[in-house]
Amino acid sequence: MPPSVAQRAPRRLGSPFTGLSAVFMKEFSDHLSSARMMVLMLFVIVFGALPVGLSLQELRNITESDPFLFLRIFTSAPQRIPFSFTASLTLVIPLLAIGLGFDSVNSEFNRRTLSRVLSQPIYRDALLLGKFLGGLATLAVALIALWLIVLGAGLLLLGLPPRSVEVARGIGFLVVAIAYGGVWLAIAMLFSVIFRSTATSALCALGVWLFFVILWPLIVPVLTLAMTPTDVAMGLGRLDETLAMIQLQSTLERLSPNTLFGEAVIGLLNPETRTLGPMIPSLMRGAILGAPLPLDQSLLLIWPQVTGLIAAMIVVFAAAYVIFQREEVRA
Repeated sequence: MPPSVAQRAPRRLGSPFTGLSAVFMKEFSDHLSSARMMVLMLFVIVFGALPVGLSLQELRNITESDPFLFLRIFTSAPQRIPFSFTASLTLVIPLLAIGLGFDSVNSEFNRRTLSRVLSQPIYRDALLLGKFLGGLATLAVALIALWLIVLGAGLLLLGLPPRSVEVARGIGFLVVAIAYGGVWLAIAMLFSVIFRSTATSALCALGVWLFFVILWPLIVPVLTLAMTPTDVAMGLGRLDETLAMIQLQSTLERLSPNTLFGEAVIGLLNPETRTLGPMIPSLMRGAILGAPLPLDQSLLLIWPQVTGLIAAMIVVFAAAYVIFQREEVRA
């Protein structure tokens, strides 16, 4: 028999995203006006200004014959330090995203304000999505400001304006960086939903970041050798077996957001890049050595990496959403 009207679960009235704009604007304004954001932004600018400043000093000696001089600001590694501006962002962006999201939900529990917020005409859907979009918008503002600072420094020190294709590739790099930061923001919010302690959620998010930065590059070769026949691992296999082993290692490495971001940056900011995997003779057939790829071909080259970053962000946020929907909120 069908359940009676009294036994049926109450249905929501109106859209589940009612109040989304209010939550978004509140989170966005809180982030931009907080002292934490000022400290994080200062850290990002100082950490990114060092390789940019040294790179510009070296690039000033390059003639105007380089058609992608402005892109070299992002990718060139100065002689004094072993990393470029994009390499520094690979480490800095996760820290910025984790700093914005590690206490986004559990701080509401600890202050006992979550029940008051949900007593308003705001559903959990709008609350969690508004917090995520507010943090992502704050991250985007920080990265756009840093990107403009780098372009401004290049204009002042190089004395040359960037070409339209360089600006387009720079904007593409900015989009990839925001998607990369969104992955780590979703990871930080996931731990903020799981744990009530803000210290525990921050340590877990930092632990995941350190795992992918330090341990995963060491684990991947071991897993590849364990999953490969002995003769192939020793270099005695056929060419197709060796390529399959290299492809397996590349696939395992691409489980890390850091690898996806690094490959997308290389394919976008280095127009001479024709492949992100092993170079085989068939890929070079008919190609002119040193000739840059058009922008549309570079976008096709990095499209799997960008799709992987966006998919990882959605999957992690969906996990946080499911857990948050099942949690009990008490006054």
